[in-house]
Order: sequence, then C-alpha cells, then structure tokens
Amino acid sequence: MKILLLSKYSRKGASTRLRSLQYLPFLESEGFQVTVSSLFDNQYLDQLYQHGKRAPLRMMMLYFRRLVVLISVFRYDLIWIEKEIFPYMPAFAERMLLFLGKRYVVDFDDAVFHNYDLSGNPVLRRILGRKIDVVMHCASCVVAGNEYLASHARAAGATRVELVPTVVDPRRYSPVGSSMASRPVIGWIGSPSTQGYVVDIARALTSQCQKHNARLRLVGASANIANEFPGVDVEVVPWSEASEAELIAGMDIGIMPLPDGPWEKGKCGYKLIQYMACAIPVIASPVGVNVDIVGANQCGLLAANAAEWEVALDKLLESTVQRQELGRAGRQAVESWYSLSVQAPILANIFMQSVIEPESA
Repeated sequence: MKILLLSKYSRKGASTRLRSLQYLPFLESEGFQVTVSSLFDNQYLDQLYQHGKRAPLRMMMLYFRRLVVLISVFRYDLIWIEKEIFPYMPAFAERMLLFLGKRYVVDFDDAVFHNYDLSGNPVLRRILGRKIDVVMHCASCVVAGNEYLASHARAAGATRVELVPTVVDPRRYSPVGSSMASRPVIGWIGSPSTQGYVVDIARALTSQCQKHNARLRLVGASANIANEFPGVDVEVVPWSEASEAELIAGMDIGIMPLPDGPWEKGKCGYKLIQYMACAIPVIASPVGVNVDIVGANQCGLLAANAAEWEVALDKLLESTVQRQELGRAGRQAVESWYSLSVQAPILANIFMQSVIEPESA
C-alpha cells in the first residue's frame, strides 16, 4: 500500500515525531510504502521556538509547496493527515480529497478545533469554527489520542473513530526507577510554551524542595525560569531527542501540572508516559487523559490544586519505597499498552481497513 503522509512538522516537531514518524520502520517492514511531506520545516520551527514568531512570507512558500504536493495524491492508495492539511484555512483540501474519491486517515493528538471554535477573533470563529468537524466528517477514519478528541470526532459525524494513545518505544528508556539518593530530583519535560504550567505550582515545588532537600530538573524550559524558584537548586537543561531519555531516567518524580481548560483536555499525556517508561512515579493534574493514565495504572498521584500538590510531593519525597512501587506499575503499563510495539500493528490495521470499500468491508 502506498501512503502519502502529510505531516505538520519535520522530525523536530514532537507531535509529528511521535504520532507518525516513529511508526515508519514498522509500517515499512510490513510492506507499506510511506512518502513523507511535512508542512513546516526545521527552519520554521527554529524561528518559532527561538523567537516565538512566524515569518509570513515563508509560511506562504510552505503552503504553496504543500499545494504542489497535493497534485500527486493520485499516486497513493491512502492519505495520512496530521490534524489538517492547511492550518487556519477552510477545509477545501480535505473536501477535494473526498470529491476525488481519495480516502484519508486524519490523526489528532491535540484539541486543534479549539484554535477555531474558541478563538478570540469572532471572524475566525465564524469562518473556521466548524472546520475540524468537516475534516473529521470527510475522513475514512479519525485516529484520536484520547477520548476527549474521539468524542468530538463522533459528534462531528466521523464515519469511523479509533483510539490510539501517544506511545514510546520502551527500548529507548531505561527503567532505572526512583533512587535512594539523598537529594531526590523532581523533574519536568516540555517546552518554553508550556513551562508556565510549572510556574503555576512554583510555591508547592519550592516548599517541598526546601523541606526535603530536593532538586528540580526542567528539560526544555527557558533558562530564566530558575528565577521563579528562589532558594531551590534548579537545573534547566535544553531538550534534545538524543538526551531526553537519559535526563528523565535521572529523575525521581515526574510531574505534569495542567490547568483545567478545554485545550488541556485534548492533551495526550505524553510526558507521563515518558516518566513511566523510566519507572518514575508521576504526579499530575486530574485533567483529561491524565486521570485515565494515572488512575487506571496506579502509577502516581493526582493533584488538583496547590495544596494537593504539596501533599502529593511530600508523600512521594518521604517514601522511596512508594516511589519504586508506583514506578514499576508505570513501566508495566507502558510495556503492555503505551508501547510502539503494541500500537503499531493496530495503526497498520486501521490503514488496511480504511482503503476497503464499505460495501465489501
């Protein structure tokens, strides 16, 4: 089967790397031929990450390049779309694929529909408020990273909806588990765009780090975030794909604070799964899929407010035994469900089923 992957980013983009590119070796070993065409390249991402700005002329060039790629859709049996073909434009390209009889599978790991239906711009809400509903409705299958996204797809009238969590390759992560070190490490991994979630619980983190002589390790945050934690030993480390697994393995507790908002409900809990892969216990806000991951697998604690974060941190920092027990449960959950080897055959089957005519299915 020949598949055209219309990814949003290059490999530097986490969603692309995790939701599609990491599956390619397995798919190719099963006989799938996947051609990758990213919308935004490394240069775009570097500009966005370093300066928080988008270059309009470059975006126009990248959109035109994608338009040219769409001319080749007849060469493929299936189109695999990450979220949408042209962000912030109507769903004309997805409608065109449907009109031409070209089947597509669309993948969502974020609530991108809220970029439009909850936009502060009334014109954007009016024109694009239901755009993602159209994208979902026209798809042969919507692949959703969690139930919040899947529910939206069903409400949009999607023909078929499948849940595929964001996963890791456990072979990349050493299940070191929580150590007996005298100075435990509370860790977080993310990006400058999401580091504000950590700042939101700064008081609880500062209090418990001082009480238990603990350190903070913040991977992917900007250097100035250390100023938010006076009196705490803060290690701010640049993110890289090559080093992330080793940096997580050096943590004793992994945290994922989130506000309870509509956008956050669409997140897929990837950093929790990374912590779990290293047998690290987690503490997370009870928002969206976090509740399912932590509650179903008994791999950590949930904390809804500052007081609960203090209690949860205190509890795990006091007990190495509990940290190790929760960490082992997390690693087991990764191996049995949140694993590339488990989900890759499921994704391959979704592709096979998506090219079968409904009357012959």
